[in-house]
Amino acid sequence: MGTVSRQVNLVVLCEDSQHETFLRRFLKARNWDRRRIRIERGPGGMGSGEQFVRTSFPRELGKYRQKKNQVAIDLVVMIDGDSLGVIGRIRQLADQCRECDIDMRQEGGKVAIFIPTWNIETWLAYLDGAAVDETERNYPKLGRPRECARHARDLAESCRSGELKEPAPASLEAARHEYGVRLRDQ
Repeated sequence: MGTVSRQVNLVVLCEDSQHETFLRRFLKARNWDRRRIRIERGPGGMGSGEQFVRTSFPRELGKYRQKKNQVAIDLVVMIDGDSLGVIGRIRQLADQCRECDIDMRQEGGKVAIFIPTWNIETWLAYLDGAAVDETERNYPKLGRPRECARHARDLAESCRSGELKEPAPASLEAARHEYGVRLRDQ
């Protein structure tokens, strides 16, 4: 008997289980069907999640471009900005694409890149109501990745309304803009 493949509308490329859980909850709140999402996540405990995303990005872009002519498919990438920030990390991803002879982004492409600076804990602290400084990196981690459900719902609602509570972290504002410009709700 042959295997039946499921239709995927969205590929998520991310560093770790916290990124995955946050994005799953956020996308669910934005009405994406979880059965139509494929997750590519860094192998926990087996190297750098950042390196996994950076080196996997050109390959996933290539797959995305092959399939986009056949089916409606989008790509979401989440990678921590660490000390590079949003612009530095985008440059690094572009360099990686050039090394692989892949164009970083094309006009009209449904490829959104979310880059929390330093890490996603900065966004979670902000979504908890804390005033955050993206030059600081030591915001508390959640006890379990699933504890971010409220944060993801709050961000989804902010995306719907088009506004984040001021002062919002620049990296989160950039991600909200990426979602609005590059993707569409299901």
